[in-house]
Amino acid sequence: MSAREEREAELAAGAGIFGRWLLQERELRGLGRDEVARRTRLAPGMIEALESGDPERMPPKAYVFGYLRTYAGIVGLDADDVVLRWQEVVGPEESSAVAPRRRPPRKAATLIAVAVALVALVALAVALFAPPRQRAPLQLRKLPSAERAPYPSEPPPGR
Repeated sequence: MSAREEREAELAAGAGIFGRWLLQERELRGLGRDEVARRTRLAPGMIEALESGDPERMPPKAYVFGYLRTYAGIVGLDADDVVLRWQEVVGPEESSAVAPRRRPPRKAATLIAVAVALVALVALAVALFAPPRQRAPLQLRKLPSAERAPYPSEPPPGR
């Protein structure tokens, strides 16, 4: 058996013990799995995976600490103690919650973003530094006054 296989066997054994401990603590408090699932808003299968300790069924590393803290809070355990126990089982290299690495942006997306920024800068520079347009001065013409006929003093005949 290789060192890696031995480590995986130790991890599985330790995780199984940890899961049984969680199960016992929940049962000691008289809580059913469905009730814990409802109150934590975790799927019943996830509760079962945590309590089984089976590494194959455990959630991704990024979620384990949060799930364990939520589970501990509902069951009435100290969340920090539960997380520390989990870290003791899996070891520091397995338990460290590493933030996912960001992928470098694609070259095409970067080029498009740079091009859009340059176009915006050029448009801004043209708007700010272009000389104002010359407009023809406004010329007002005085229209000849219209002569109106005086109003007749008498209404037209027939009305």
